[in-house]
Amino acid sequence: MKLYNTLSNKKEEFKSINPDQVTMYNCGPTVYDYAHIGNWRSFLVADFLKRTLEYIGYDVKQVMNLTDVGHLTSDADQGQDKVEKRARQERKTASQITDFYINAFKKDQQRLNISLPEKMPRATQHIEEMVSLVKILEKKGYTYKTSDGIYFDTAKFKNYGKLSGQKLEEKKAGARIELSEEKRNPTDFAVWKFSPKNEKRQQEWDSPWGVGFPGWHIECSVLSTKYLGQPFDIHTGGVDHIGVHHENEIAQSEAAYDKLMANYWFHINFLKINSEKISKSEKNFYTIGELEQKGYHPLAFRLLIFSAHYRKEQNFTFESLEQAQSNLEKIYRTVQKIRQIAETGEEKSNSGIKIKNYKKEFRQALKDDLNTPEALAVVLNLVREVNKEVNDQKISSSKAQEIYQLFINMDQVLGIKINEKASQTEEIPEMIKKLVTKREKLRKSKNWSEADQVRQKIRRHGYEIEDTDQGTQVYPANN
Repeated sequence: MKLYNTLSNKKEEFKSINPDQVTMYNCGPTVYDYAHIGNWRSFLVADFLKRTLEYIGYDVKQVMNLTDVGHLTSDADQGQDKVEKRARQERKTASQITDFYINAFKKDQQRLNISLPEKMPRATQHIEEMVSLVKILEKKGYTYKTSDGIYFDTAKFKNYGKLSGQKLEEKKAGARIELSEEKRNPTDFAVWKFSPKNEKRQQEWDSPWGVGFPGWHIECSVLSTKYLGQPFDIHTGGVDHIGVHHENEIAQSEAAYDKLMANYWFHINFLKINSEKISKSEKNFYTIGELEQKGYHPLAFRLLIFSAHYRKEQNFTFESLEQAQSNLEKIYRTVQKIRQIAETGEEKSNSGIKIKNYKKEFRQALKDDLNTPEALAVVLNLVREVNKEVNDQKISSSKAQEIYQLFINMDQVLGIKINEKASQTEEIPEMIKKLVTKREKLRKSKNWSEADQVRQKIRRHGYEIEDTDQGTQVYPANN
């Protein structure tokens, strides 16, 4: 498999540390609000990567952190803690806020059929380990104290900037972060913050330097090393993390232990909405729950993310989501037809569908830097060829069983629950059957306008129809 490595700025052949296992760390959510669809692009792509690695034969040990303390509203290590701020706004405890949004995040993971990481540790459960790491950095001379915390001196880490490709001098010159009187360099960052003297925080702990809380970046260094070792194979996250968060993780981890943090850095580009950057302050985003309320299946959104290459910006529109939902329903209907032929079809076959070719093309696309749009094209080509052969009655029951298994094979990565959907049987209500008969009569009399109105009524009742050479087929809508 080949993957683009941000660290080398090129596509490389992937080689894991352990030949049979891949260790992978994913930057997780800050749990003070619902994750929006831009966040979910990153988490979905990480899931596609994990599933692909498993598909080609690896065992994947995956860890994703849950940030429930320390993520401030400013990259300059200033401003309010996002969790504390939300707790005050809602007049709740910090734990009530984080528990609620962790639960909401996990429900959305299930909706999107994201396979669960082996570990999803919370930052607040590992404060002792974070203090220990800061002690190591202090002992090695990488930190200094200011009035508001303990800071990492980036000038002392000679490789600072290697992930973004910028030298320290360039990062200093281009830094948007204001240089306080006490910070030595604008790129320096907090590894431990002191609690404000005039404010009682809900989440604070004793430390050798004073009562306070961890800096945002320190948790990922601690949690990745604790659960995966150092170095581990793959670190994933959004492209917005490259220049600050991930750069700082590398500095802490490699300064402390004098070895690489991770061998491959895998970054996912932005999802925009109607060509506009998503901003929580502008409130121009949607949650998975909101998409469901508008009538879209979460797995349609999953398929939409699969349709674009992770290194390119992706533009979300409802037109594109409509197309993804249409593709999802086509796949489901095709698999349902194939399953039915496998169970009741004849043995005579004139099929020209080459199973091995489809499997090979699908696998090759994924192994080429996770080329999901090309992999999806393979699936949709299969759908078109299958439907043509179904209409021409070329597929035998044994061939249908092979095709069905091919769809199941591909769904190991697609993750759209093909087997579950194909196994569902539902009796079509008598009212819907009557509407279908009425529409057929209107079509025969060429009363297209009224026939279309009947079709819309059938849709409103939760069913889809498809006109084929064998007559009109009725399916429960994907809702």
